[in-house]
Amino acid sequence: MAAFFYPSMTMPTEKKIILFDGYCNLCNGAVDFILRHDHRDEFRFGSLQGVAGQALLNSHHMAADTFNTFILLEDGKIFTRSTAALRVLKHLGKGWQAAYIFIIVPAFIRDGVYAWISRNRYRWFGKSQTCRMATEKEKQHFLD
Repeated sequence: MAAFFYPSMTMPTEKKIILFDGYCNLCNGAVDFILRHDHRDEFRFGSLQGVAGQALLNSHHMAADTFNTFILLEDGKIFTRSTAALRVLKHLGKGWQAAYIFIIVPAFIRDGVYAWISRNRYRWFGKSQTCRMATEKEKQHFLD
C-alpha cells in the first residue's frame, strides 16, 4: 500500500487529508464540523503550520508560508479554496453532499467569495494565540 511519509509516521493514501490554518477560529470550527459529520472516517487533518502540513506542502511544491486557504488532498490530487470545501461536503454524505451542486458555479466566482471570507476570517471569527491541539479522542484524526 502506498503511503505519504512524514517524520516518524506514515499515512495511508486512502484517507483524504485536509490542511487548514491552525490559528484560525473559522478553520478550527470547520474541522470540528467535519469531525462530527465524518461518520465513515474518511478524513485526516493537519495544520498548514505543522510539521506534517509543511512536509506535504513542500512535497507538492506549494507555498509553505501562505495560510489563507485549506487544502484537500484526495487520491493524489490537490484541491483548494471553494473546490476543496465543496468536495469535503460531498464526502460527508447525509444530505451535506447536496451542497456540491454549487460546483456548477464558475470557480472564479466561488473562489472570489472564498477569498473575501478568507481575508476577513480573523476579524469576523478571531484568531487563536496557539495552533489547534487535538484532544486525546481526536488524536487519531490528526497528522501531528
